[in-house]
Amino acid sequence: MEWRGDSGLTDGQDDGVDLTGGWYDAGDHVKFGFPAAGAATLLAWGVLEFEPGYQHVGQLPYIRDNLRWIADYFVAAHTAPDELWGQVGNGTLDHAWWGPAEVMQMARPSYKIDATCPGSDLAAETAAALAAISMVFQATDPAYASDLLSHAEELYDFANTYEGKYSDCITDAAAFYNSSSGYDDELFWGAAWLYKATGDTDYLQDAHAVYPSVAARYDWTHNWDDKAYGAYVLMAQLTGDPQYEQDAENWLDYWTVGHNSQQVLYTPGGLAWLNTWGALRYAANTAFIAFIYSDYLDSVDGDAATVALYHDFAVDQLLYMLGDNPLNRSLVVGYGDNPPVEPHHRTAHGSWANHIDTPTDTRHILYGALVGGPDASDSYVDDRNDHVKNEVALDFNAGFTGALARLVQEYGGQADPLFPEPEVRDDEFFVMANISSEGGRYVTVDALIHNRSAWPARGKDQLSFRYFVDLTEVFAAGYLVTDVTISVYYDQGAVLSGLVAWDLPNDLYYIEADFSGTELYPGGEAEYRKEILFHINLPYDSSDPDWDSSNDWSYQGLPGGSPVLTEYIPIYDDGVLIFGLEP
Repeated sequence: MEWRGDSGLTDGQDDGVDLTGGWYDAGDHVKFGFPAAGAATLLAWGVLEFEPGYQHVGQLPYIRDNLRWIADYFVAAHTAPDELWGQVGNGTLDHAWWGPAEVMQMARPSYKIDATCPGSDLAAETAAALAAISMVFQATDPAYASDLLSHAEELYDFANTYEGKYSDCITDAAAFYNSSSGYDDELFWGAAWLYKATGDTDYLQDAHAVYPSVAARYDWTHNWDDKAYGAYVLMAQLTGDPQYEQDAENWLDYWTVGHNSQQVLYTPGGLAWLNTWGALRYAANTAFIAFIYSDYLDSVDGDAATVALYHDFAVDQLLYMLGDNPLNRSLVVGYGDNPPVEPHHRTAHGSWANHIDTPTDTRHILYGALVGGPDASDSYVDDRNDHVKNEVALDFNAGFTGALARLVQEYGGQADPLFPEPEVRDDEFFVMANISSEGGRYVTVDALIHNRSAWPARGKDQLSFRYFVDLTEVFAAGYLVTDVTISVYYDQGAVLSGLVAWDLPNDLYYIEADFSGTELYPGGEAEYRKEILFHINLPYDSSDPDWDSSNDWSYQGLPGGSPVLTEYIPIYDDGVLIFGLEP
């Protein structure tokens, strides 16, 4: 994506560790390790189950790159056997600013769990993620897979040895991703994944031992907090134990035909709707794991009607998200008919003013992002201010991605050879100016240099602009260059030059406003633009011709009212022309 660039390059330096890399959580810039690990595990599970789907459309190298990227981050964050950095960025500080990640300026503290203040849920989920990812790389990079598995085993031991809830130690996370379900579900899930990755029956016994504390759940679903549901299915796959199968089927029955006289709510259009916030995320996760369990049942000659029930449920939920719904629209950014174009995502929006409504239209296409989705009556409005319906997040896409691979595996499909098409860029650097005042012997120019960069957003501290003038009438009247005086009336960080020769035969000169040392970045009203008001004057002599502004290159099109964007005041970055037209 041409609009993404490096960001967070000092993450971890406050604590002397390198915590660069990883994934931001949603449309913000916090790296919440708990939901990131949960998403990574599901993504890896999707590759392990549905690799042919990824392969068919040429996506296998990309999903592997993504999994390696997050695995490398988890390894870097695991700085000692019993130490794991679980968050970078303060949620409150981060959410108070609306701008692109590439130019964020807020403090980004780092938070960890260790033996003195543990987090079994975070450590065990990260262990599950690394174990799952290690299996993705076992055939192609066994040394890397072995390293990931070693970290997974250490983290699992840490989770078991020092028990505690991570959000009691990383307290900033409690307001965003509080571990409400406790940590037994992650210990169960982590043990299952370690058993799958290693074959060591000690992990299987651990899973059996913790199972009673998470058994028989059915009226919610697998999500960043509660892993019991996916663990039932994984354990059924690994053991064939009827008890795990029963738990999996009670849960999937709740989502389909009902269980224990209870059933998930269905919208009139057929969406299995669990909760207001991120309704599609819950349905997508359930559909993904329903595909896995349906395939498992089919492989062991399970009941054909049950296989079809869970399979068809998953297909129907995915089709709803892709556009088969009463809205007649896709709910995936950049895909299908009338997709969302205003997801709640700071960098995609591309604001330069630290404001959710500036600009009006989102500047970038956040391809593939599953939005939160409709309410219980199928009502949906594409509005980035409505973060309930338009939030996007790692855990929204984690199960959804694998489910799409399963659809491709069964029904086919092809990659778009033109993807991604280059975006149409608006102006990133420019000057807006107007004539503040003018008379027979002077002109006063009010100019504002702008950095609204978004491909990617970037700060600049070597910008300057040039205002070009034609001194033909000045010389004709017998004046010298040194007779022209230039005064600064107002300045936000520029150094104004005198007149500099540009084209001597044609009497063309320029005045340079040099903002070197003053950083401009698209991060707020005071950060993305800087102003200078300057005055060009001839000595007063009523017998001489007036100053003729009309022949000045940079005077063209400048009004006497509000400033307008002008190409005739070109901008330079460290002396190199980046915008506008020179004479």
